Amino acid sequence: MSTYSVHLIAAARPNFMKVAPLYHALSEAAEFQVALVHTGQHYDQNMSDAFFDDLRLPKPQFHLGVGSGTHAEQTGRTMIEYERVCVAEKPDCVIVVGDVNATAAVAMVCTKLGVPVVHLEAGLRSRDRSMPEEINRLVTDAVADLLWTPSPDGDENLLAEGVPPEKINRVGNIMLDSFELMRERIEAAETRQLLQLESGQYGIVTLHRPANVDPPEVLGVLVAQLVDTSVRLPLVFPVHPRTRARLDETGAGNALAAADGIQLIDPLGYVEFMNLVAGASVAITDSGGLQEETTYLGIPCITLRPNTERPITVSEGTNRLSTPDQLASHLADALSGNWPSGKRPELWDGKAARRCVDSLRKFLRG
Repeated sequence: MSTYSVHLIAAARPNFMKVAPLYHALSEAAEFQVALVHTGQHYDQNMSDAFFDDLRLPKPQFHLGVGSGTHAEQTGRTMIEYERVCVAEKPDCVIVVGDVNATAAVAMVCTKLGVPVVHLEAGLRSRDRSMPEEINRLVTDAVADLLWTPSPDGDENLLAEGVPPEKINRVGNIMLDSFELMRERIEAAETRQLLQLESGQYGIVTLHRPANVDPPEVLGVLVAQLVDTSVRLPLVFPVHPRTRARLDETGAGNALAAADGIQLIDPLGYVEFMNLVAGASVAITDSGGLQEETTYLGIPCITLRPNTERPITVSEGTNRLSTPDQLASHLADALSGNWPSGKRPELWDGKAARRCVDSLRKFLRG
């Protein structure tokens, strides 16, 4: 039996949740030798190391130490550092996940070296090229050799862009594999108790998109609406480092800190964060992953974006898009029960990693 060397790339917080179930599934298959490559795009302990601990991932075999910086700096450093690893190690294939800078950077390195590239979470499109993530998705999917999609819209997008059907394989949503992998620990975590929150009696907030947190006028509107909301619904807000910096720079953080109904906390590990999500009555976010998790859990989600690369969470799930000034009215609807119950999309079943392993086996043998 042939043995295949596989590099699995992790770069930023959402990657780690997707990497974990696939790492475990590949490690259990005798024909794969899998190595974790951590680019170091997120290097804060709360934003990376805690996720590896929570998800039972080993210390990465390779750490590129890319760190923060502009998009060009991160992309360039990742390409330089990973090329050295790839040339030295000669993997049989490389799996990139999601849509961060490292995803596109590693895909381009491998393509030029002739190393097969697999993209997990392929085909997602927001149609908004002002989002850096959209550019990363387009670039990665254009050069990848095998595209693992989470939903039918991903297949349709790739076919419309001229990707040959034989390169596309719908495997489902691997983010939910991580939730099921860690469900017992998530349910046993005491995050809610430590923050004195009652299940179903609070909302959770995550914000980090530049369009929401960089313009002071937009951030001011969001802060005012969150403060007003907190009078009738307690809110817990794990603050992303980028958002924390903007709140401090503008002084908007003072209003949040002064609101009795808002708890500002540091970013959390996956288990602690999902304990909060699972007990929330509503989520307010601009994150991609939280749209999926709330749909899976049947929790109303208000996404502060004009578009989403996960439209199935709107068409079938519990997610709704909102502008900053619509937040209060959407919250009123959610709290009054005037919200769709939604359903779990097909193949969002916690078994995506198994389908990925089967697909990769066929791909490499072929």
